[in-house]
Amino acid sequence: MSAALAWLDAPCQPLDETASAAARKRQDQLTKPFGSLGRLEAMAIELAGMQGTETPSPDPVQILQFVSDHGVAAEGVSRFPQKVTLQMLHNIASGGAAVSVMAQSLGARMEIFDLGMVTDPGPVAGVRSERLGTGTGNIAREPAMTESQVAAALNLGRAAVERAIDTGARLLICGEMGIANTTPATALACALLALAPSALVGPGTGLDSAGIERKTQVITRALALHAAPGHSPLELLRRLGGFDIAASVGAFITAAQRGLPILVDGFIISAAALAAARLNPATRHWMLFSHNSAEPGHRHMMEALEAHPYLDLGMRLGEATGGLAAVALLRLACTVHRDMATFSEAGVSED
Repeated sequence: MSAALAWLDAPCQPLDETASAAARKRQDQLTKPFGSLGRLEAMAIELAGMQGTETPSPDPVQILQFVSDHGVAAEGVSRFPQKVTLQMLHNIASGGAAVSVMAQSLGARMEIFDLGMVTDPGPVAGVRSERLGTGTGNIAREPAMTESQVAAALNLGRAAVERAIDTGARLLICGEMGIANTTPATALACALLALAPSALVGPGTGLDSAGIERKTQVITRALALHAAPGHSPLELLRRLGGFDIAASVGAFITAAQRGLPILVDGFIISAAALAAARLNPATRHWMLFSHNSAEPGHRHMMEALEAHPYLDLGMRLGEATGGLAAVALLRLACTVHRDMATFSEAGVSED
């Protein structure tokens, strides 16, 4: 690992066990049968330990939306042409995308990044230009990124989290947009989990059976080319990932080092979460998981991370939409935890 990336190994903040215990004690005193709110109770307790307070809150919520193209799109692994990445960047920035509408409704802040699309859009209102190239390399034929590109992507994620913390963020969600990016996410997960592509490959944006088979073959070729025994998680990320995935990895590790709770979105972002946990294992302690993706390989990543996502709605859009769906539930859990009366406050007998 280069000196410029030595920060990846820096220790993460410890969880506040005292705050967790205080939150658990409060839950046990609220006017309800013990444990009757199920995972709503656990959500508040877990966030309390991350935020170091008996009464936690997810707000303000910060979304980092990483947009980039992927060279592997040339292999025909997506139903949509690569120009859709650029079109969706404009749609997200102008407020027309699902994530934009959801963020607006929930009052979540969103910083949008152009990390490198095939077409340079020039200045776009509401978009931060941090272009690392015209998309990544085609992983079926070459590494996704150079050493300087993966380092820059990781450091971009790091800097974005530092800005979010400086402006008061208390919960981080990373999103992504890039045609064909389920392919590098699947390839990276296969390499990190030592699983065959057939166990993880799914339809992505809606491939038919022939498309899934083609995608499987492409990932098989990529793994044969890049997943040599002994490669570190960082080298696998460089060879098989993408600008969006690497920036999310940098963001996650930094968030854990700085004590900012993470709400992990769907399939692509879960691959980034897995890579982050392999690079700095303590990062995992700062992760909450929003939903089960409809992509079949997602459950393997969740099992490896010992994660139990909050929601199962058949979602597979990405872009931080699953994370935002879970924000509403997390807010509800924290509000009930804070405002519900205890037995003594309500004059209700515990016996």
